[in-house]
Amino acid sequence: MKHLTLLASLLCAIVALSTTAHAKPVPLHARGTFTVTMAPLSPAPAEGLARYGMAKQLHGDIEGTSKGEMFSGGDPAQGAAGYVAIEVVTGIVNGKQGSFALQHLATMSAAGQKMTVVIVPGSGTGALKGISGTFDIKITGERHDYDLAYTLPDGKEPV
Repeated sequence: MKHLTLLASLLCAIVALSTTAHAKPVPLHARGTFTVTMAPLSPAPAEGLARYGMAKQLHGDIEGTSKGEMFSGGDPAQGAAGYVAIEVVTGIVNGKQGSFALQHLATMSAAGQKMTVVIVPGSGTGALKGISGTFDIKITGERHDYDLAYTLPDGKEPV
């Protein structure tokens, strides 16, 4: 009986180690609001496309700024359009200073809206080196809210 108890304990330890070794890190979150300023840039990249400069002020768990460019096409007035953008966020995320790039892909049509914003792999600097994750945006009237779900390499998570 003693051997069975020892064997059961050993199996539980192996399962626990195996599960821990292969588990994905639980994302951390940074939430808050931002304001954005958009300005048309020229020249347009091609007929039917528009180019914009964008600048953001982020507040909340991220205190910082971003600068980037957006390309758009379609007919937003008719509810059918899309855009791609890339921006660099510089500031402090939950106490960690550095920067990282965000890549946007969004469309809208009669079928609805889709938006994906991800952290560009390899773009993190400073204490944010190795950062990965997604940046969700919710717009309500004039208010812009964000939720950055992210992970950092071992030993860099905020305390």
